[in-house]
Amino acid sequence: MDVCAKLRGIFHEKRVGHAGTLDPMATGVLPVFLGRATRAVTFASEGEKEYVAGLQLGLVTNTQDTSGEVLERHGGSATPEELEAVLPRFRGDIRQVPPMYSAIKINGKKLYELARKGREVERQPRAITIHSLTVEDHPQPDQFLLRVRCSKGTYVRTLCHDIGQALGCGGTMYSLRRTMAAGFPLEHAVTLDQVQAAVDPTALLQPVDAYFAHHPALTLDAAQTKKLRNGMTIPAQAPAPGDYRVYGDDGAFLALAHWENGVLKTVKSFFEVG
Repeated sequence: MDVCAKLRGIFHEKRVGHAGTLDPMATGVLPVFLGRATRAVTFASEGEKEYVAGLQLGLVTNTQDTSGEVLERHGGSATPEELEAVLPRFRGDIRQVPPMYSAIKINGKKLYELARKGREVERQPRAITIHSLTVEDHPQPDQFLLRVRCSKGTYVRTLCHDIGQALGCGGTMYSLRRTMAAGFPLEHAVTLDQVQAAVDPTALLQPVDAYFAHHPALTLDAAQTKKLRNGMTIPAQAPAPGDYRVYGDDGAFLALAHWENGVLKTVKSFFEVG
């Protein structure tokens, strides 16, 4: 939200939203949507994310990362072969107990607020999906870099903690970099400093329809364009049932719409009204 507040001032735009928070110690991709593009946040926040995380073995903290209070230290570590042996149990559909230091609410209270008061409450395991989990590097005898592609709701520091528990030596996260979110890779990102220093920061923005680039496009004629702008379903032709990027007769991006049985129905509109 700090980033959104800065961008609100830079672009003089009240409508600013993001597609997924980052832990304070994390770096990497934070997709931010401005103006009418904020209507895409709902879709973007549900997508897969990818991280590169540093796993520190032999250490357990109350926050499950190295910013927290040390609870346990263990002299033992694990070999790359031992780590690879436990990783399969963390791939695919698994259940994960959210950490106490998180923004999840239980009985109206955020868990991290309770944790700061020294309280711990029972948390129910949540279903998540780890689409891929690989070892990227082994910089120190007790440190590994893991690449994780996962579903919404995954806590990577909890994953590091749980892997450490499985190895019997404990583990915590010492670094986290989000390398992909909402389909946008790290190489497409710009830094906040770049935005602040830009003579024309709007030149750094991607068009609204960039997020839906993986959907095929449909272009309407003038009559169909008018009907869609008025919220009507439209008789139309399309190659196959599914979602489409819809453009007006003037080439402007209008909506994400679903076509089936000869009818096009708006899923979410993106044109300015008035």
